[in-house]
Amino acid sequence: QVQLVESGGGLVQAGGTLRLSCASSGNIAMVNDMGWYRQAPGKQREFVAGVTSESTTDYGDSVKGRFTISFDNAKNILYLQMDNLKPEDTAVYYCHAHVREWARDYWGQGTQVTVSS
Repeated sequence: QVQLVESGGGLVQAGGTLRLSCASSGNIAMVNDMGWYRQAPGKQREFVAGVTSESTTDYGDSVKGRFTISFDNAKNILYLQMDNLKPEDTAVYYCHAHVREWARDYWGQGTQVTVSS
């Protein structure tokens, strides 16, 4: 099992910054990929950013150049640094982990990010 707990969401003005954290615990050594997804009201959950166990990163087109994903191996914390935030970034942000050997996906409870114009 893998447990994920997000924090760091909040209300920020357009152009501002936030850093989300996802504390992970359990069988972290089995995790192959971790990432962030978001879901705005009335919309489907979408991919924001991801990082593999080989430290390869990937980003959704709408956040490239503004968001940065990273993982602290010593603390088992996944981060999402969000710069130059826009109102369209408003959503609930979810931390995600995937274990290929188990074909299992794990999700955190989500943290709300609201960007005012």
